[in-house]
Formats: sequence, structure tokens, C-alpha cells
Amino acid sequence: MPNREPLKPFLLAFPGPLRDRLVRAVLDGAKVSTTGLLAEYEAEREELPPVGERSALIDSDGREIAVLEVTEVRVLRLGDVDLRHAVDEGEGHASVAEWRADHEKFWHGAEMREALGDPEFTTDDDTMVVAERFRVVELLDPVVGAAQR
Repeated sequence: MPNREPLKPFLLAFPGPLRDRLVRAVLDGAKVSTTGLLAEYEAEREELPPVGERSALIDSDGREIAVLEVTEVRVLRLGDVDLRHAVDEGEGHASVAEWRADHEKFWHGAEMREALGDPEFTTDDDTMVVAERFRVVELLDPVVGAAQR
């Protein structure tokens, strides 16, 4: 791997089977978008990524798998997420309702509620989310990347 500036980590879900599945979807080209809670950025005092920012996709073992570049960032109401975005998340959802049900299950889970510091956190149509689009610009470990596919 060539010498380069350290990259901010790009984390999908929490380490485990879901993250592994999402990383595979990115490497396969099926996943080109993701959605996070604006509340999570606020809880972590993290700024939204600017378009053009590059970060390292991290697998469940903490390895840098690929360099991703942010191509679009939108802040919108959960109720305004469209089918294109839902499908482009690469998780096999055929409708926004399916996509939302899966995401709400994750967002209402104990790990996310703990990360937010709110054991009663729930979403509704007015919950603000961050919809990101990205592209893979480099595989950092072709052997690991190939094994993930």
C-alpha cells in the first residue's frame, strides 16, 4: 500500500454480520448510498462529510478495505427518502417501506440507542437523516476485498 495521509473511517452499521454484508455490497457495486441519523452526527459532534471527501471503508475486523469518495450529501426528513436512494443502498429493498422498516429496526436497536445516549429513541417521518452517495475509488487490500465478495 502506498504511503498516504490517514483517512477518516467509513463505518457501516456496527461490527458483525450486518457490517460484513454491507461491505460486500459496496465491493460488489450494489451499495452506492447509505443513510445515517442526523442525531448520530450531533451526538458524536461530527460534521457532515463534504462532497469529495475520501474515507476508508472499514470491515468488522477493523481493516481498511477500500477508499470511498462522497459524491452527494443530503439532509432530509425520513419521510422524504425516495425509492432510488433506498434501492441504491444495495440491500435488496424493492420499496421505501421495506427499506424504512429495516432501517428503523437498526435505529431502534439497543446499540444505536446507546450510541445516541437515548434509550427511548424512535423515528418518525420528521426525523432528519443524512443520505450519502459514494463511489469506490481504490481497493486497499485486494486479497481481503476479494475474500469479502
